[in-house]
Amino acid sequence: MEYKDYYKTLGVERDASQADIKKAYRRLARKYHPDVSEEKDAEARFKEISEAYEVLGDKDKRATYDQLGSGWHQGDDFRPPPGWDFGGGRAGNGGFGGADSAFSDFFESIFGGGDPFAGGGFRGTRGYQARGGGFRARGEDQHAKITITLEDAYHGASRNLNLQTRHADGRVEPRQVRVKIPAGITHGRQIRLSGQGQPGMGGGERGDLYLEVNIAPHRQYRVDGKDVELDLPVTPWEAALGAKLQVPTLGGWIDMKIPAGSSSGKRFRLKGRGLPGKPPGDQYVVLSIVAPKPETDAARELYERMREEMPVNPREKLSVS
Repeated sequence: MEYKDYYKTLGVERDASQADIKKAYRRLARKYHPDVSEEKDAEARFKEISEAYEVLGDKDKRATYDQLGSGWHQGDDFRPPPGWDFGGGRAGNGGFGGADSAFSDFFESIFGGGDPFAGGGFRGTRGYQARGGGFRARGEDQHAKITITLEDAYHGASRNLNLQTRHADGRVEPRQVRVKIPAGITHGRQIRLSGQGQPGMGGGERGDLYLEVNIAPHRQYRVDGKDVELDLPVTPWEAALGAKLQVPTLGGWIDMKIPAGSSSGKRFRLKGRGLPGKPPGDQYVVLSIVAPKPETDAARELYERMREEMPVNPREKLSVS
């Protein structure tokens, strides 16, 4: 039987990445799909392309195929190596064989045969289906980004997205999709909208839409996963004497005690006050001591008296090495 050089069929090198293989397949599939192509050999080429991607687009099948080595060439007479597991391949004419063969005998001798039309149609070529001589192709998935506020991530929200649908005939159709943003979603997570991607060919099902969530920077919180962090300004006497302060959280104001003798940079944890979830995130409060400017003579005298009565060198542990 004839050896099939799947790399040559897709026009890629043997060391091509999976992403490059997928890109080459999509380009050729659009060019030779029988429903849209004007090429005379479109159906045969589409089958060859689909078979090649069935193998090279699957890491396990690709590894098995690569075990044959690179010494085979397109058109060579191929016989599987001694001891190779034929996996139930069927004899045939070495090509695509008409109505009783979905893949070539070369493919079936390596990966096995069986009834490719069980259930009324062949599935397995990455979303393509052959039925009664025609082909249906699942539409491509779409990827987009959506920017939301931290408040949206905390409470959940709904948004309308303006997208474009590209049809096989080149038409571009604007459309609007409403997406529900679940409460507790984190930065970088994806939302999958089933059937909201590009339309399929020949009546095939639509692909999916994947939205990557970007949480916009917030004016007072920093976000790390489900945790949030807040800088809390305090006066020198609140830090020195201790205080009970109101602290903002995403869920509202709460009371928090500052122990006496607290210093700037001290970190407090408010359990469960971050983004919701199972478990929820936490909120961390970082003290930032703010010293008021001495606007009056009395205020200046107070600072002078503090310097005399409470001598301290906060830099005594610093060194040049």
